[in-house]
Amino acid sequence: MSENILEMQHITKLFPGVRALDDVNLQVKKGSIHALVGENGAGKSTLMNVLSGTYPYGSYTGDIIYEGEVCRFSQIKDSEAKGIVIIHQELALIPYMTIGENMFLGNERGRAFNIDWSTTYAEADRHLKTVGLTESSRTLIRNIGVGKQQMVEIAKALAKNARLLILDEPTSSLNESDSKALLDLLLRFKEEGMTSIIISHKLNEVAYVADDITVIRDGKTIETMHKGTDDISEDRIIRGMVGREISDRFPKREGVEIGEVAMEVSDWNVFHPLYREKKVVDGVSLQVRRGEVVGISGLMGAGRTELAMSIFGHSYGANISGELKLNGRAVKLNSVHDAIQHGMAYVTEDRKVNGLILSNPIRVNTTLANLPGVSAGIVIDPDKEYAVADDYRKKLNTKCTGVEQKVGNLSGGNQQKVLLAKWMFADPDILILDEPTRGIDVGAKYEIYCIINDLVAAGKSVVMISSELPEVLGMSDRIYVMNEGRIVGEFQQADASQEKIMACILSASNH
Repeated sequence: MSENILEMQHITKLFPGVRALDDVNLQVKKGSIHALVGENGAGKSTLMNVLSGTYPYGSYTGDIIYEGEVCRFSQIKDSEAKGIVIIHQELALIPYMTIGENMFLGNERGRAFNIDWSTTYAEADRHLKTVGLTESSRTLIRNIGVGKQQMVEIAKALAKNARLLILDEPTSSLNESDSKALLDLLLRFKEEGMTSIIISHKLNEVAYVADDITVIRDGKTIETMHKGTDDISEDRIIRGMVGREISDRFPKREGVEIGEVAMEVSDWNVFHPLYREKKVVDGVSLQVRRGEVVGISGLMGAGRTELAMSIFGHSYGANISGELKLNGRAVKLNSVHDAIQHGMAYVTEDRKVNGLILSNPIRVNTTLANLPGVSAGIVIDPDKEYAVADDYRKKLNTKCTGVEQKVGNLSGGNQQKVLLAKWMFADPDILILDEPTRGIDVGAKYEIYCIINDLVAAGKSVVMISSELPEVLGMSDRIYVMNEGRIVGEFQQADASQEKIMACILSASNH
Protein backbone atom coordinates (compact mmCIF):
# COMPACT_ATOMS: atom_id res chain seq x y z
CA MET A 1 0.00 0.00 0.00
CA SER A 2 1.49 3.34 -1.07
CA GLU A 3 2.11 5.95 1.63
CA ASN A 4 0.75 8.54 -0.84
CA ILE A 5 -2.93 9.43 -0.69
CA LEU A 6 -2.60 11.33 -3.98
CA GLU A 7 -0.45 11.17 -7.10
CA MET A 8 -0.94 13.52 -10.04
CA GLN A 9 1.11 12.26 -12.97
CA HIS A 10 2.13 14.19 -16.12
CA ILE A 11 -0.73 16.71 -15.87
CA THR A 12 -0.87 19.08 -18.84
CA LYS A 13 -3.61 21.70 -19.25
CA LEU A 14 -3.94 24.10 -22.18
CA PHE A 15 -5.95 27.31 -22.45
CA PRO A 16 -6.19 29.27 -25.73
CA GLY A 17 -2.64 30.47 -26.39
CA VAL A 18 -1.35 29.37 -22.96
CA ARG A 19 0.13 26.11 -21.59
CA ALA A 20 -1.05 26.57 -17.99
CA LEU A 21 0.30 23.20 -16.78
CA ASP A 22 3.19 21.43 -18.48
CA ASP A 23 3.79 17.80 -17.40
CA VAL A 24 3.23 18.53 -13.69
CA ASN A 25 3.81 15.76 -11.13
CA LEU A 26 2.67 15.90 -7.49
CA GLN A 27 2.82 13.30 -4.70
CA VAL A 28 1.03 13.93 -1.40
CA LYS A 29 1.60 11.68 1.62
CA LYS A 30 -1.36 10.45 3.64
CA GLY A 31 -1.85 12.42 6.87
CA SER A 32 0.50 15.25 5.86
CA ILE A 33 0.20 18.98 5.14
CA HIS A 34 1.56 19.64 1.65
CA ALA A 35 2.18 23.24 0.51
CA LEU A 36 2.03 24.37 -3.11
CA VAL A 37 3.98 27.57 -3.73
CA GLY A 38 4.78 29.60 -6.81
CA GLU A 39 4.31 33.00 -8.38
CA ASN A 40 0.90 34.22 -9.54
CA GLY A 41 0.05 32.48 -12.79
CA ALA A 42 2.44 29.58 -12.03
CA GLY A 43 -0.44 27.08 -12.27
CA LYS A 44 -1.14 26.20 -8.60
CA SER A 45 -4.89 26.92 -8.62
CA THR A 46 -5.23 25.39 -12.09
CA LEU A 47 -3.68 22.15 -10.81
CA MET A 48 -6.11 22.04 -7.87
CA ASN A 49 -9.05 22.77 -10.21
CA VAL A 50 -7.98 19.75 -12.28
CA LEU A 51 -7.86 17.64 -9.10
CA SER A 52 -11.30 18.77 -7.88
CA GLY A 53 -13.08 18.23 -11.21
CA THR A 54 -13.64 21.96 -11.82
CA TYR A 55 -11.71 21.22 -15.03
CA PRO A 56 -13.24 17.85 -15.96
CA TYR A 57 -11.48 14.76 -17.24
CA GLY A 58 -10.84 15.20 -20.96
CA SER A 59 -9.99 18.91 -20.66
CA TYR A 60 -6.44 17.96 -19.54
CA THR A 61 -4.03 15.07 -20.07
CA GLY A 62 -2.38 12.96 -17.36
CA ASP A 63 -3.60 10.81 -14.46
CA ILE A 64 -5.01 11.42 -10.98
CA ILE A 65 -4.45 8.49 -8.62
CA TYR A 66 -6.29 8.91 -5.31
CA GLU A 67 -6.11 6.25 -2.60
CA GLY A 68 -4.61 3.84 -5.14
CA GLU A 69 -7.39 4.29 -7.72
CA VAL A 70 -7.25 6.16 -11.05
CA CYS A 71 -9.93 8.87 -10.86
CA ARG A 72 -11.61 10.67 -13.74
CA PHE A 73 -13.78 13.39 -12.26
CA SER A 74 -16.28 15.14 -14.53
CA GLN A 75 -17.53 17.61 -11.89
CA ILE A 76 -16.84 18.78 -8.33
CA LYS A 77 -19.49 16.46 -6.88
CA ASP A 78 -17.47 13.46 -8.13
CA SER A 79 -14.33 14.48 -6.21
CA GLU A 80 -16.35 15.44 -3.11
CA ALA A 81 -17.92 11.96 -3.12
CA LYS A 82 -14.37 10.62 -2.71
CA GLY A 83 -13.64 13.01 0.19
CA ILE A 84 -11.65 15.63 -1.78
CA VAL A 85 -12.94 19.08 -0.83
CA ILE A 86 -11.54 22.40 -2.11
CA ILE A 87 -11.97 25.77 -0.37
CA HIS A 88 -11.36 28.59 -2.85
CA GLN A 89 -9.73 31.93 -2.07
CA GLU A 90 -13.03 33.77 -2.66
CA LEU A 91 -15.38 32.38 -0.03
CA ALA A 92 -18.55 30.85 -1.50
CA LEU A 93 -20.97 31.72 1.30
CA ILE A 94 -24.36 33.43 0.93
CA PRO A 95 -24.55 36.38 3.39
CA TYR A 96 -28.32 36.33 4.00
CA MET A 97 -28.50 32.60 4.75
CA THR A 98 -27.64 31.05 8.10
CA ILE A 99 -24.37 29.24 8.82
CA GLY A 100 -26.26 25.92 8.88
CA GLU A 101 -28.03 26.59 5.56
CA ASN A 102 -24.70 27.48 3.94
CA MET A 103 -22.96 24.42 5.33
CA PHE A 104 -25.45 21.98 3.81
CA LEU A 105 -26.33 23.84 0.60
CA GLY A 106 -26.28 21.16 -2.12
CA ASN A 107 -25.65 18.55 0.57
CA GLU A 108 -29.05 18.78 2.32
CA ARG A 109 -30.19 16.60 5.20
CA GLY A 110 -33.55 15.05 4.33
CA ARG A 111 -35.15 15.38 0.90
CA ALA A 112 -35.20 18.34 -1.50
CA PHE A 113 -38.77 19.32 -0.60
CA ASN A 114 -38.64 18.10 2.99
CA ILE A 115 -35.37 19.23 4.60
CA ASP A 116 -34.77 17.96 8.13
CA TRP A 117 -33.87 21.27 9.79
CA SER A 118 -33.32 19.91 13.29
CA THR A 119 -30.72 17.42 11.96
CA THR A 120 -29.21 20.15 9.74
CA TYR A 121 -28.62 22.57 12.61
CA ALA A 122 -27.55 19.86 15.09
CA GLU A 123 -24.90 18.55 12.66
CA ALA A 124 -23.82 22.09 11.77
CA ASP A 125 -23.35 22.97 15.48
CA ARG A 126 -21.27 19.81 15.96
CA HIS A 127 -18.94 20.70 13.07
CA LEU A 128 -18.70 24.35 14.22
CA LYS A 129 -17.56 23.11 17.62
CA THR A 130 -14.88 20.97 15.92
CA VAL A 131 -13.38 24.06 14.22
CA GLY A 132 -13.58 26.09 17.44
CA LEU A 133 -16.56 28.36 16.65
CA THR A 134 -19.06 29.10 19.43
CA GLU A 135 -21.64 30.81 17.19
CA SER A 136 -25.03 29.18 16.71
CA SER A 137 -25.48 27.63 13.27
CA ARG A 138 -28.68 29.72 13.02
CA THR A 139 -26.57 32.92 12.82
CA LEU A 140 -26.58 34.74 9.46
CA ILE A 141 -23.25 34.65 7.61
CA ARG A 142 -23.33 38.45 7.22
CA ASN A 143 -23.18 38.80 11.01
CA ILE A 144 -19.79 37.08 11.43
CA GLY A 145 -16.32 38.31 10.40
CA VAL A 146 -14.14 37.03 7.57
CA GLY A 147 -11.98 34.92 9.90
CA LYS A 148 -15.02 33.07 11.21
CA GLN A 149 -16.41 32.70 7.67
CA GLN A 150 -13.18 30.90 6.72
CA MET A 151 -13.74 28.51 9.64
CA VAL A 152 -17.34 27.95 8.44
CA GLU A 153 -15.92 26.90 5.04
CA ILE A 154 -13.75 24.33 6.83
CA ALA A 155 -16.73 23.11 8.89
CA LYS A 156 -18.66 22.83 5.60
CA ALA A 157 -15.85 20.62 4.24
CA LEU A 158 -16.04 18.42 7.36
CA ALA A 159 -19.78 18.02 6.73
CA LYS A 160 -18.82 16.48 3.36
CA ASN A 161 -16.57 13.92 5.14
CA ALA A 162 -13.37 15.47 3.76
CA ARG A 163 -10.29 13.24 3.81
CA LEU A 164 -8.21 15.49 1.57
CA LEU A 165 -8.74 19.21 2.23
CA ILE A 166 -7.45 21.75 -0.32
CA LEU A 167 -7.15 25.38 0.84
CA ASP A 168 -6.35 28.12 -1.70
CA GLU A 169 -4.83 31.17 0.07
CA PRO A 170 -6.86 30.49 3.24
CA THR A 171 -5.30 33.31 5.29
CA SER A 172 -5.10 36.06 2.63
CA SER A 173 -7.93 38.05 4.25
CA LEU A 174 -7.18 37.17 7.88
CA ASN A 175 -5.28 38.99 10.61
CA GLU A 176 -2.38 37.31 12.40
CA SER A 177 -4.39 35.80 15.26
CA ASP A 178 -7.10 34.39 12.94
CA SER A 179 -4.39 33.03 10.61
CA LYS A 180 -2.63 31.30 13.51
CA ALA A 181 -5.92 29.75 14.69
CA LEU A 182 -6.60 28.35 11.19
CA LEU A 183 -3.08 26.94 10.81
CA ASP A 184 -3.23 25.33 14.26
CA LEU A 185 -6.54 23.74 13.27
CA LEU A 186 -4.86 22.17 10.21
CA LEU A 187 -2.12 20.80 12.46
CA ARG A 188 -4.79 19.30 14.75
CA PHE A 189 -6.56 17.72 11.75
CA LYS A 190 -3.20 16.23 10.70
CA GLU A 191 -2.88 14.55 14.11
CA GLU A 192 -6.35 13.08 13.51
CA GLY A 193 -5.25 11.65 10.15
CA MET A 194 -6.56 14.22 7.67
CA THR A 195 -4.43 15.27 4.68
CA SER A 196 -4.31 18.92 3.58
CA ILE A 197 -2.93 20.75 0.56
CA ILE A 198 -2.40 24.48 1.18
CA ILE A 199 -1.65 27.13 -1.46
CA SER A 200 -0.15 30.22 0.16
CA HIS A 201 2.09 33.19 -0.59
CA LYS A 202 2.81 33.66 3.12
CA LEU A 203 6.05 31.74 3.34
CA ASN A 204 6.36 32.00 7.13
CA GLU A 205 3.00 30.19 7.39
CA VAL A 206 4.12 27.56 4.86
CA ALA A 207 7.25 26.90 6.92
CA TYR A 208 5.12 26.68 10.09
CA VAL A 209 2.65 23.99 8.95
CA ALA A 210 3.99 22.18 5.88
CA ASP A 211 5.65 18.75 5.92
CA ASP A 212 6.42 18.97 2.21
CA ILE A 213 6.61 21.95 -0.16
CA THR A 214 6.24 21.67 -3.94
CA VAL A 215 7.37 24.64 -6.03
CA ILE A 216 5.62 25.29 -9.36
CA ARG A 217 7.03 27.81 -11.84
CA ASP A 218 5.63 28.65 -15.28
CA GLY A 219 3.34 25.60 -15.21
CA LYS A 220 6.14 23.13 -14.39
CA THR A 221 7.07 21.26 -11.22
CA ILE A 222 10.45 22.63 -10.12
CA GLU A 223 11.08 20.61 -6.95
CA THR A 224 9.59 19.20 -3.74
CA MET A 225 11.27 19.95 -0.39
CA HIS A 226 10.77 17.92 2.79
CA LYS A 227 10.83 19.27 6.33
CA GLY A 228 13.61 17.66 8.33
CA THR A 229 15.79 16.69 5.37
CA ASP A 230 15.82 19.85 3.19
CA ASP A 231 16.46 23.53 3.78
CA ILE A 232 12.98 25.12 3.74
CA SER A 233 14.02 28.67 4.65
CA GLU A 234 12.09 31.52 3.02
CA ASP A 235 15.13 32.47 0.89
CA ARG A 236 15.37 28.89 -0.36
CA ILE A 237 11.66 28.76 -1.29
CA ILE A 238 11.83 32.16 -3.03
CA ARG A 239 14.79 31.03 -5.12
CA GLY A 240 12.71 28.08 -6.37
CA MET A 241 9.64 30.24 -7.01
CA VAL A 242 11.25 33.06 -8.99
CA GLY A 243 14.29 31.22 -10.40
CA ARG A 244 16.70 33.76 -8.95
CA GLU A 245 17.88 35.22 -5.66
CA ILE A 246 15.97 38.19 -4.27
CA SER A 247 18.66 39.55 -1.99
CA ASP A 248 16.46 42.29 -0.58
CA ARG A 249 12.67 41.90 -0.39
CA PHE A 250 12.19 45.69 -0.33
CA PRO A 251 13.94 47.79 -2.98
CA LYS A 252 16.06 50.64 -1.65
CA ARG A 253 14.63 54.15 -1.95
CA GLU A 254 17.47 56.58 -2.32
CA GLY A 255 17.65 60.30 -3.00
CA VAL A 256 13.91 60.93 -2.53
CA GLU A 257 13.34 64.29 -0.87
CA ILE A 258 10.40 64.49 1.51
CA GLY A 259 8.70 67.84 0.98
CA GLU A 260 5.75 69.88 2.21
CA VAL A 261 2.59 68.43 3.75
CA ALA A 262 0.36 67.29 0.85
CA MET A 263 -2.61 65.99 2.88
CA GLU A 264 -3.65 66.65 6.45
CA VAL A 265 -6.59 65.06 8.25
CA SER A 266 -7.73 66.51 11.60
CA ASP A 267 -10.16 65.05 14.15
CA TRP A 268 -11.77 62.73 11.55
CA ASN A 269 -14.86 60.82 12.71
CA VAL A 270 -16.92 58.28 10.79
CA PHE A 271 -19.98 56.23 11.78
CA HIS A 272 -21.08 52.89 10.34
CA PRO A 273 -23.48 53.42 7.37
CA LEU A 274 -26.04 50.90 8.71
CA TYR A 275 -25.50 50.93 12.47
CA ARG A 276 -25.46 54.70 12.88
CA GLU A 277 -24.57 54.57 16.59
CA LYS A 278 -21.32 52.64 15.89
CA LYS A 279 -18.24 54.86 15.48
CA VAL A 280 -15.70 53.20 13.18
CA VAL A 281 -13.18 56.08 12.94
CA ASP A 282 -12.68 58.06 16.13
CA GLY A 283 -10.90 61.43 16.16
CA VAL A 284 -8.12 60.48 13.73
CA SER A 285 -5.48 63.08 12.82
CA LEU A 286 -2.63 62.36 10.40
CA GLN A 287 -0.57 63.93 7.64
CA VAL A 288 1.42 62.80 4.63
CA ARG A 289 4.12 64.79 2.81
CA ARG A 290 5.24 64.89 -0.81
CA GLY A 291 7.71 62.11 -1.60
CA GLU A 292 6.69 60.16 1.52
CA VAL A 293 5.28 56.66 2.01
CA VAL A 294 3.13 56.64 5.15
CA GLY A 295 2.14 53.18 6.42
CA ILE A 296 -1.04 52.48 8.37
CA SER A 297 -0.81 49.32 10.45
CA GLY A 298 -3.36 47.59 12.64
CA LEU A 299 -5.36 44.42 13.07
CA MET A 300 -8.34 43.53 10.89
CA GLY A 301 -11.30 45.70 11.94
CA ALA A 302 -9.09 48.53 13.24
CA GLY A 303 -10.84 51.01 10.93
CA ARG A 304 -8.04 51.50 8.38
CA THR A 305 -10.12 50.84 5.24
CA GLU A 306 -13.06 52.84 6.65
CA LEU A 307 -10.70 55.78 7.24
CA ALA A 308 -9.25 55.58 3.70
CA MET A 309 -12.62 55.25 1.95
CA SER A 310 -14.23 58.04 3.96
CA ILE A 311 -11.38 60.42 3.07
CA PHE A 312 -11.68 59.39 -0.59
CA GLY A 313 -14.85 61.30 -1.43
CA HIS A 314 -16.96 59.95 1.46
CA SER A 315 -17.20 56.58 -0.34
CA TYR A 316 -17.86 54.92 3.01
CA GLY A 317 -19.59 55.91 6.23
CA ALA A 318 -22.22 58.21 7.73
CA ASN A 319 -22.06 61.44 9.76
CA ILE A 320 -18.48 62.10 8.65
CA SER A 321 -16.89 65.06 10.43
CA GLY A 322 -13.43 66.58 10.69
CA GLU A 323 -11.17 68.66 8.47
CA LEU A 324 -9.29 67.60 5.34
CA LYS A 325 -6.59 69.85 3.88
CA LEU A 326 -4.85 69.29 0.57
CA ASN A 327 -1.69 71.36 0.04
CA GLY A 328 -2.65 73.55 2.99
CA ARG A 329 -6.18 74.34 1.81
CA ALA A 330 -9.32 72.96 3.47
CA VAL A 331 -11.47 71.00 1.01
CA LYS A 332 -14.82 69.18 1.07
CA LEU A 333 -14.81 66.00 -1.03
CA ASN A 334 -18.40 64.78 -1.15
CA SER A 335 -17.97 62.25 -3.96
CA VAL A 336 -15.38 60.02 -5.61
CA HIS A 337 -15.45 62.40 -8.60
CA ASP A 338 -14.51 65.29 -6.26
CA ALA A 339 -11.62 63.27 -4.84
CA ILE A 340 -10.26 62.40 -8.30
CA GLN A 341 -10.61 66.04 -9.41
CA HIS A 342 -8.52 67.06 -6.38
CA GLY A 343 -5.71 64.65 -7.32
CA MET A 344 -6.52 61.69 -5.07
CA ALA A 345 -6.67 57.99 -5.90
CA TYR A 346 -7.71 54.96 -3.86
CA VAL A 347 -6.54 51.45 -4.79
CA THR A 348 -9.09 49.18 -3.11
CA GLU A 349 -8.19 46.02 -1.16
CA ASP A 350 -10.93 44.15 -3.07
CA ARG A 351 -9.77 44.41 -6.68
CA LYS A 352 -12.28 41.85 -7.99
CA VAL A 353 -15.41 43.48 -6.56
CA ASN A 354 -14.69 47.21 -6.36
CA GLY A 355 -11.51 47.77 -8.35
CA LEU A 356 -11.83 46.16 -11.77
CA ILE A 357 -14.47 45.13 -14.29
CA LEU A 358 -13.38 41.52 -14.76
CA SER A 359 -15.42 40.94 -17.92
CA ASN A 360 -13.75 43.89 -19.68
CA PRO A 361 -10.31 43.95 -21.31
CA ILE A 362 -7.16 45.50 -19.81
CA ARG A 363 -7.56 48.40 -22.27
CA VAL A 364 -10.92 49.50 -20.83
CA ASN A 365 -9.93 48.99 -17.18
CA THR A 366 -6.73 51.02 -17.52
CA THR A 367 -8.50 54.21 -18.63
CA LEU A 368 -11.63 54.04 -16.44
CA ALA A 369 -10.56 56.68 -13.90
CA ASN A 370 -9.45 59.21 -16.53
CA LEU A 371 -11.73 58.95 -19.58
CA PRO A 372 -11.08 62.59 -20.61
CA GLY A 373 -7.45 61.51 -21.10
CA VAL A 374 -8.47 59.24 -24.02
CA SER A 375 -11.41 61.20 -25.41
CA ALA A 376 -11.95 63.61 -28.23
CA GLY A 377 -14.82 65.67 -26.83
CA ILE A 378 -17.30 63.14 -25.46
CA VAL A 379 -16.17 60.27 -27.70
CA ILE A 380 -13.48 57.82 -26.56
CA ASP A 381 -10.62 57.47 -29.05
CA PRO A 382 -9.99 53.67 -29.19
CA ASP A 383 -6.49 54.11 -30.69
CA LYS A 384 -5.47 56.45 -27.88
CA GLU A 385 -7.00 54.10 -25.29
CA TYR A 386 -5.07 51.16 -26.75
CA ALA A 387 -1.80 53.12 -26.78
CA VAL A 388 -2.21 54.22 -23.13
CA ALA A 389 -3.07 50.70 -21.93
CA ASP A 390 -0.16 49.19 -23.89
CA ASP A 391 2.23 51.79 -22.48
CA TYR A 392 1.26 50.87 -18.89
CA ARG A 393 1.42 47.15 -19.74
CA LYS A 394 5.08 47.65 -20.69
CA LYS A 395 5.87 50.00 -17.77
CA LEU A 396 4.45 47.67 -15.14
CA ASN A 397 5.59 44.45 -16.86
CA THR A 398 2.03 43.05 -16.87
CA LYS A 399 2.03 39.44 -18.09
CA CYS A 400 -0.84 39.04 -20.58
CA THR A 401 -1.55 38.11 -24.20
CA GLY A 402 -2.23 41.80 -24.95
CA VAL A 403 -4.38 44.68 -23.73
CA GLU A 404 -7.49 43.12 -25.27
CA GLN A 405 -7.25 40.20 -22.80
CA LYS A 406 -10.05 40.11 -20.23
CA VAL A 407 -8.87 41.14 -16.76
CA GLY A 408 -10.75 38.18 -15.22
CA ASN A 409 -8.34 35.81 -16.99
CA LEU A 410 -5.22 37.37 -15.44
CA SER A 411 -3.43 36.13 -12.32
CA GLY A 412 -3.89 38.08 -9.08
CA GLY A 413 -0.57 39.92 -9.35
CA ASN A 414 -1.28 41.03 -12.91
CA GLN A 415 -4.80 42.15 -11.98
CA GLN A 416 -3.20 44.27 -9.25
CA LYS A 417 -0.90 45.85 -11.83
CA VAL A 418 -3.90 46.76 -14.03
CA LEU A 419 -5.57 48.34 -10.98
CA LEU A 420 -2.43 50.37 -10.27
CA ALA A 421 -2.20 51.38 -13.94
CA LYS A 422 -5.81 52.62 -13.80
CA TRP A 423 -5.00 55.04 -10.99
CA MET A 424 -1.52 55.99 -12.25
CA PHE A 425 -3.10 57.11 -15.53
CA ALA A 426 -5.40 59.40 -13.49
CA ASP A 427 -2.10 61.09 -12.43
CA PRO A 428 -2.94 61.59 -8.75
CA ASP A 429 -0.84 63.59 -6.28
CA ILE A 430 -1.96 61.40 -3.36
CA LEU A 431 -2.32 57.64 -3.78
CA ILE A 432 -3.98 55.55 -1.04
CA LEU A 433 -3.06 51.87 -1.41
CA ASP A 434 -5.22 49.47 0.60
CA GLU A 435 -3.49 46.06 0.94
CA PRO A 436 -1.68 46.58 -2.42
CA THR A 437 0.02 43.16 -2.38
CA ARG A 438 -2.74 40.95 -0.89
CA GLY A 439 -2.75 37.47 -2.40
CA ILE A 440 0.19 38.04 -4.75
CA ASP A 441 3.59 36.38 -4.90
CA VAL A 442 7.04 37.56 -3.86
CA GLY A 443 8.22 38.48 -7.38
CA ALA A 444 5.09 40.53 -8.17
CA LYS A 445 5.29 42.19 -4.72
CA TYR A 446 8.82 43.35 -5.46
CA GLU A 447 7.68 44.89 -8.76
CA ILE A 448 4.84 46.73 -7.00
CA TYR A 449 7.26 48.04 -4.34
CA CYS A 450 9.43 49.40 -7.19
CA ILE A 451 6.35 51.15 -8.64
CA ILE A 452 5.62 52.75 -5.22
CA ASN A 453 9.24 53.98 -5.05
CA ASP A 454 8.96 55.47 -8.55
CA LEU A 455 5.76 57.31 -7.54
CA VAL A 456 7.30 58.99 -4.50
CA ALA A 457 10.49 59.75 -6.45
CA ALA A 458 8.22 61.72 -8.81
CA GLY A 459 6.96 63.77 -5.83
CA LYS A 460 3.72 61.88 -5.23
CA SER A 461 2.48 61.01 -1.73
CA VAL A 462 1.58 57.42 -0.85
CA VAL A 463 -0.51 56.14 2.05
CA MET A 464 -0.14 52.35 2.35
CA ILE A 465 -2.48 50.21 4.44
CA SER A 466 -1.11 46.72 5.04
CA SER A 467 -1.73 43.81 7.41
CA GLU A 468 1.78 42.48 6.74
CA LEU A 469 4.10 44.08 9.29
CA PRO A 470 7.34 43.32 7.35
CA GLU A 471 5.83 45.17 4.37
CA VAL A 472 4.86 48.21 6.45
CA LEU A 473 8.32 48.30 8.05
CA GLY A 474 10.15 47.70 4.76
CA MET A 475 8.34 50.33 2.68
CA SER A 476 7.23 53.18 5.00
CA ASP A 477 9.04 56.37 5.94
CA ARG A 478 6.61 56.82 8.80
CA ILE A 479 4.01 54.50 10.34
CA TYR A 480 0.70 55.20 12.06
CA VAL A 481 -0.80 52.40 14.17
CA MET A 482 -4.60 52.10 14.37
CA ASN A 483 -6.73 50.18 16.84
CA GLU A 484 -10.52 50.28 17.28
CA GLY A 485 -10.87 53.33 15.03
CA ARG A 486 -8.18 55.42 16.71
CA ILE A 487 -4.53 56.26 16.02
CA VAL A 488 -2.70 54.69 18.96
CA GLY A 489 0.91 55.22 17.87
CA GLU A 490 3.24 56.86 15.35
CA PHE A 491 6.78 55.76 14.49
CA GLN A 492 9.56 56.95 12.24
CA GLN A 493 10.89 54.04 10.18
CA ALA A 494 14.18 53.97 12.10
CA ASP A 495 12.37 53.56 15.44
CA ALA A 496 9.75 51.01 14.35
CA SER A 497 9.76 47.24 14.84
CA GLN A 498 7.16 44.45 14.73
CA GLU A 499 7.39 44.13 18.51
CA LYS A 500 6.81 47.86 19.11
CA ILE A 501 3.81 47.98 16.74
CA MET A 502 2.17 44.91 18.29
CA ALA A 503 2.88 46.20 21.82
CA CYS A 504 1.24 49.48 20.82
CA ILE A 505 -1.91 47.67 19.59
CA LEU A 506 -2.11 45.35 22.60
CA SER A 507 -1.57 48.15 25.10
CA ALA A 508 -4.39 50.16 23.47
CA SER A 509 -6.68 47.09 23.49
CA ASN A 510 -6.20 46.70 27.24
CA HIS A 511 -7.39 50.24 28.04
